[in-house]
Amino acid sequence: MVRRKKRYFETVKGAPSPIIAEISRTVRFSDADPMAIMWHGRYPLLFEEASEELGRRCGLSYQDYYDAGLRGPIVSIHIDYHLPLVLAEEFTVRASLVWAEGARINTEFQISKADGQVATTGYTVQLFTDHLSGAPCMVTPELLERCRQRWRAGEFACYQ
Repeated sequence: MVRRKKRYFETVKGAPSPIIAEISRTVRFSDADPMAIMWHGRYPLLFEEASEELGRRCGLSYQDYYDAGLRGPIVSIHIDYHLPLVLAEEFTVRASLVWAEGARINTEFQISKADGQVATTGYTVQLFTDHLSGAPCMVTPELLERCRQRWRAGEFACYQ
């Protein structure tokens, strides 16, 4: 059964290509259920680990958020499971930051087995809030604008 779309988010006309980060992992004993299959609740953690690497590459790390007085809570997460990952199996998690207008971050994820088969896909949507009041940012924060300027200037071409 094929549930996977090529992309979860619509491409904005004229937008630069997504910024990509990949991490490699192995299914650990603590990740597996009694059937030696990766437990479904571990996948959001894998998305987060790849997202952290992506943020470090493009100026959207947790420290960058903190320094800017911002938070970026996830307001939506979606996961499609295609093939199971099993104990001791090696895999790669790819996070792709997709251009979006407004004060939001759209990230798509793909987990691939060592042989290239797609095991899992999904996405997250993050919005920005003030770290003290928790109020949502109604305009794009400077932190994200700086990232977008660098993105459009081609600084992240090596990650695309």
